[in-house]
Amino acid sequence: MSASSLPPSGLVRMNPPVFYFAASFILLFGVVVIALPEQAGAWLLAAQNWAANTVGWYYMLAMTLYLVFVVVTALSGYGKIKLGADHDEPEFSYLSWAGMLFAAGISITLFFFCVSEPLTHMLQPPQGEAGTADAARQAMQILFLHWGLHGWGVFAFVGMALAYFAYRHNLPLALRSALYPLIGKRINGPIGYAVDGFGIIATVFGLGADMGFGVLHLNSGLDYLFGIAHTQWIQVGLITLMMGAAIIVAVSGVDKGVRVMSDINMLLACALLLFVLFAGPTQHLLNTLIQNLGDYLGALPMKSFDLYAYDKPSDWLGGWTVFYWAWWIAWSPFVGLFIARISRGRTIREFVFGVLLIPLGFTLAWMSIFGNSAIDQVLNHGMSALGMSAIDNPSMTLYLLLETYPWSKTVIAVTVFISFVFFVTSADSGTVVLSTLSAKGGNPDEDGPKWLRVFWGAMTALVTSALLFSGSIDALKSAVVLTSLPFSLILLLMMWGLHKAFYLESQKQIAQLHSLAPVSGSRRGGWRQRLSQAVHFPSRDEVYRFLDSTVRPAIEEVSAVFVEKGLKVITQPDPANDNVSLEIGHGDEHPFIYQVQMRGYFTPSFARGGMGSKELNNRRYYRAEVHLSEGSQNYDLVGYTKEQIINDILDQYERHMQFLHLVR
Repeated sequence: MSASSLPPSGLVRMNPPVFYFAASFILLFGVVVIALPEQAGAWLLAAQNWAANTVGWYYMLAMTLYLVFVVVTALSGYGKIKLGADHDEPEFSYLSWAGMLFAAGISITLFFFCVSEPLTHMLQPPQGEAGTADAARQAMQILFLHWGLHGWGVFAFVGMALAYFAYRHNLPLALRSALYPLIGKRINGPIGYAVDGFGIIATVFGLGADMGFGVLHLNSGLDYLFGIAHTQWIQVGLITLMMGAAIIVAVSGVDKGVRVMSDINMLLACALLLFVLFAGPTQHLLNTLIQNLGDYLGALPMKSFDLYAYDKPSDWLGGWTVFYWAWWIAWSPFVGLFIARISRGRTIREFVFGVLLIPLGFTLAWMSIFGNSAIDQVLNHGMSALGMSAIDNPSMTLYLLLETYPWSKTVIAVTVFISFVFFVTSADSGTVVLSTLSAKGGNPDEDGPKWLRVFWGAMTALVTSALLFSGSIDALKSAVVLTSLPFSLILLLMMWGLHKAFYLESQKQIAQLHSLAPVSGSRRGGWRQRLSQAVHFPSRDEVYRFLDSTVRPAIEEVSAVFVEKGLKVITQPDPANDNVSLEIGHGDEHPFIYQVQMRGYFTPSFARGGMGSKELNNRRYYRAEVHLSEGSQNYDLVGYTKEQIINDILDQYERHMQFLHLVR
């Protein structure tokens, strides 16, 4: 697994098979639903009932497997593996990284469900008597299940797979890369492109559901403040307005300003949470938060597999837990790509527990404080109208709760503003991620073309509008459950591929311990030349000439002997990407890959002499680094003779043969 086997292109461009497959499906779906809204709504609801009754058990099992996989991996010896080369350091400090993970946990849907969902579970529980203290306690347990570890487990899994294969094995930052251990170079064929296509389809519908819930929530806020009616055309107008703003942000380069607004928005959200905590029954809310957490953790193993199989058949499981599991799966490429990009250089253990715990803490605190505030109003203060609103008009329920607090008009106006900014920033990020998933070429940290962002923004708006016309909330839920089903199977294959890659890496590390004779001879020129080389920081041209005059002849000489021995040899000089590589095939066994890549670094300050400040900032030096199939080996060949390079190739080849012996 390396860039030698899958050389990247320097230009980011559309990936036609992925784009046309995903776009055709989504466009056809949108047109059919808009043309036949009532029939489409009935079909979607029937399909969701089928899915809940037929594969509900599968969704429950799959989500638990994703969570168990990431936790076991993090606690095992694989947890020490870096998401990147062994010498890579994290780009962000712990504090900055934690802040970005915290931001990933906030979404407009927190506002929609934080009050309406626990009240609905209390008044229409899956088990037991409705409207009691026991029903309220069960409602919070279910709420924590839906917003807890399972969802962040699938995000951590997808993010770990994307980062591991992109940053450690130099494969594309794409979902298909996780299948490389299973199908090899065929990830760049129909199978791999289908994987990315299904990922895009699931993401569009997951994002569409988020946008749908968000626009219903915003419409209710505008209705409360200004009397703007709840109509489908008003909601389409809001979708168009906000998605248009998101597209402008995504393509205009004003992203920095929106990020500042987003940071302010998160502070406002935290202020709103603290306001509800301290302006309400503070002691009760703190008590219930701790009790809810204990109830959730204590019941987690049982609830992870609870299908209510011995109760009277109902649509509750499909409408809630199965929908949530499908929704988390649909969102996993979106959030997974984000957290992968900010986590290069982290160990798998750091990554998994950071992703699982940092956003989770805020999410559960938010749900507990708002949910228990609403339950307290219904159970202890006779606000039955609030409970009925959760069932009949869930998008209005949060505003009715805030109406009971001081300065309610101001607080509700701030809530609408916060929701609007979260809507725009989520849609902006979603279009960028979709453009990246449907593109190829470039570096892993480069986004897709701007025109793709516009296209996917329009497609998401189309899907959201179509689903609202065909049945509002029920249609949103049904579409997510159906489109996530094939992608959930792909995630299981990705899990298999990731596990196989971890196993192979562990065996490779054992093989590296195999005793070998040191590289023969000293570097040219004796110890004085060796010392001079140690404090020399070569330019790009020097290293390029070294690759051309020394490394390439060494690889060609070794290749000729391998060919004489009857082995399949592929040499890949790649001047455009400043590398030269050798691949030795062994039939169905893992190929041996030896690549020398030019990499640039900033020159240390002590070596810059009397340079000016501009030169000081821009001066770079270059190394000819050895990469094997598992990534960079963090040593430089500059200064080696051709014979020493040949010996190094043979050393690594003997280690590879030892590795093949261990994994046969």
